[in-house]
Amino acid sequence: MNTIILVEFILYCIVIVWIGYYFSKKTKTQADYLLGGKKLPGWALAFSERATGESAWLLLGYTGFVFMTGLSGIWVAVGIALGIIFAWLVLAKKFMAETDKYNVITLPDYLAVRFGEKATIIRWLTSVLIAGFLMFYISAQMAGAGKMLFTTFDIPPVIGILIATAIIILTAFAGGFISVVWTDMVQSVMMLITLVGLPIVALVYIYTNDLSISQSLAASDHSFNSWFGGLTGFSLGVLFFNNFSWFFGFLGGQPQLSVRFMALKNNKEANQGSLVAIVWTFLAYGGAFLIGLAAIAIYDQGTFTDVETLLPAMVLHLMPPWIAGLLLAGVLAAIITTANSQLLVVTSSVTEDIIHKALGIKLTDGQLVWLSRLSVAFFGLVGMVIALVSESLVYLIVSWAWAGVGCTLSPAILMTFFWKRYSSAGVIATILSGLFATIIWISTPLEGIVTSRFTTFFIAAFFGIVFSLLIPDKKENT
Repeated sequence: MNTIILVEFILYCIVIVWIGYYFSKKTKTQADYLLGGKKLPGWALAFSERATGESAWLLLGYTGFVFMTGLSGIWVAVGIALGIIFAWLVLAKKFMAETDKYNVITLPDYLAVRFGEKATIIRWLTSVLIAGFLMFYISAQMAGAGKMLFTTFDIPPVIGILIATAIIILTAFAGGFISVVWTDMVQSVMMLITLVGLPIVALVYIYTNDLSISQSLAASDHSFNSWFGGLTGFSLGVLFFNNFSWFFGFLGGQPQLSVRFMALKNNKEANQGSLVAIVWTFLAYGGAFLIGLAAIAIYDQGTFTDVETLLPAMVLHLMPPWIAGLLLAGVLAAIITTANSQLLVVTSSVTEDIIHKALGIKLTDGQLVWLSRLSVAFFGLVGMVIALVSESLVYLIVSWAWAGVGCTLSPAILMTFFWKRYSSAGVIATILSGLFATIIWISTPLEGIVTSRFTTFFIAAFFGIVFSLLIPDKKENT
């Protein structure tokens, strides 16, 4: 059985690396390498944005989370779905227009040029924030690959992480953004096949074996059978906001997602992308939620030492080998798409925003592209080292990175787009307060009460508003 799956895995990896190499020939400038030169169709960018946004977190983390919580896990999906819909319908065209207006290719570059009064400080702070937190996000994807390969082939997690690192670096190294988007497109389809196909098979299995999801929910724990976890009052509010709070990170602050909006060519492509992304989201999250619920009926609580191995174990249990190989390739796809996109964002923050713009080191386009490629390799290896020494769960690491980057930069983007009095001092205050709020919150018992994904957003927004009013830009005084 494992031999068939292994062969499919190897073929899949070869195809993905080949696609990356093929499209690398279209990369000639730094703008091509980091933003695709605005040459990519909206539907491909939408598939890429969705695959990048979900990662091992959706297939491994979220399915395990639903298995451990029951019906109340739905609010995570609701928060994320609403965030995605808002981002595509409200923010995508705004990002596209602002990118054209200010001729920028990265999120830090946009904020720095937009608030030129303190451009250098803003560029440094935003780049350091992104690079710092996303390195842990990248490591979480590599750790997820180790878990999946261990569950599937009994490959030691260390070897699995090494294999994943090699594929991630290879797909991002040669062609940058263009290669990543086209490999993402293929892998996004693979993810969707897994998330739609597996729950259908699981439901058939439950029916033919005379099992019941509703009875299993009731028997597992009193909270599993309640959409609100059996809670009321303040406790219900905490549960709702902790689960729903993923919403705030989708409001423009995740650079690996926002760069897809910046790469859109025109309104027609943006509308096309919106439709693809929203349909993909409903199918993927509906499927992931059903996988978690079906697993409650099929397996007893405590069956899994690590619940984040639930999906690959379920695939191996329910599917014939040749189909299992295809579906598990979807898990690997989720890992690769997110990690190589984040790797490019970290690379762009260092090469374009710090070395090229903040430090003012003059390089040709060819030199910048090669600097970016070397940075991809270097930061990929750094992420691998973090994954090898980290004990944290994929769900937890992603949650922290989501707060540190997404919930810090989202209020900055929203106020930049929609509040004329937002100032450069406000941007700096937003980033610093979000950074320190996240670090302090996750380092104390407060994280166990109310998640930093919720508190960081509002703390960062509060300080951004206060400092914009206290220290307006000069143009506000004219």
